[in-house]
Amino acid sequence: MPSQMQTEVHQIPAAVERQLHVIGPRYREIGQRLKRLDFTMAISNARGTSDHAAIYLKYLLETRRGTPVASVGPSVASVYGSRLRLDGQLCVTISQSGASRDLIMLQEAAAKAGAATLAIVNDVTSPVAHHASLLAPMHAGPELAVAATKTYVASLVAIASIVAALDEDAGLADAIERLPEALAGALARDWSVAVDALAKAESVFTISRGPALTIAAEAALKLKETCRLHAEAYSAAEVRHGPIALAAPRFCALVFATRDEGRVSILEAASALRGGGATVVVCDSAVGADLPSVAAPHPLLDPICQAVSFYQCVSALARVRGLDADRPAHLSKVTVTV
Repeated sequence: MPSQMQTEVHQIPAAVERQLHVIGPRYREIGQRLKRLDFTMAISNARGTSDHAAIYLKYLLETRRGTPVASVGPSVASVYGSRLRLDGQLCVTISQSGASRDLIMLQEAAAKAGAATLAIVNDVTSPVAHHASLLAPMHAGPELAVAATKTYVASLVAIASIVAALDEDAGLADAIERLPEALAGALARDWSVAVDALAKAESVFTISRGPALTIAAEAALKLKETCRLHAEAYSAAEVRHGPIALAAPRFCALVFATRDEGRVSILEAASALRGGGATVVVCDSAVGADLPSVAAPHPLLDPICQAVSFYQCVSALARVRGLDADRPAHLSKVTVTV
């Protein structure tokens, strides 16, 4: 019998198709409103998997628009009570539940400081959704597994859709409409090589760069929470500044290759880790890759397809390690922090 997590992963292509059909027009409207706002910087407000989605937002805005995005710790407002200086800027809160008190408090502080507040949430009845000046529902449907999968993918789709409208990028917008078919293909990719390599590993690096750093961060978290396997995410550049010293037998690197300007450095990092004795498996759409991935309709959408293939892999790995992916130790579905 498949786990709840695995069941929800298989729902992703259809969920994204519904999301685009029902909420797509709202994403376009939000993008147009943000264009009129003409903000020059943004902050993200998120925890856990949603914070990994915020990495995607960061790189899309920074590389395409030159707009810096800072990940502000919610405790700045919830614990330290600091006053923010955000007049005319943008605060983006990303959350499945929209219920964590620290996220609510940072969103409130940003609004008081004069920022427009955009909420990308699955629960549209939540406090974060209710108080946002702009609401972008994920529309992922019920997600019962503790490990978030559908909502992570839905948040990336929402971000890409809003940015496409903000930039008036018809090519990206058209590619997003064709994404559900690519996601269905991602479910069919064989990642048994990764399952075998990770099953033998004592520790793992997950590596990528730029917008795809989102899936490296998400993969590291899922390996920890569903497989109880220590994993750390690094930029392909950052791993060369010290962490590479850990490369050795029984150490594994899971590398997510891109089709953008960061590709060469990502593959160079993979080669360096392999040279240090680590087992390295590379996810790539190129022929002959260790882990075959779908080439999305647009390179910026590749991390979304990679996420779906990875989720299949990590669910299988949990079973190999004798664990129940639906019952990660010490965790519950909604995490409320201050």
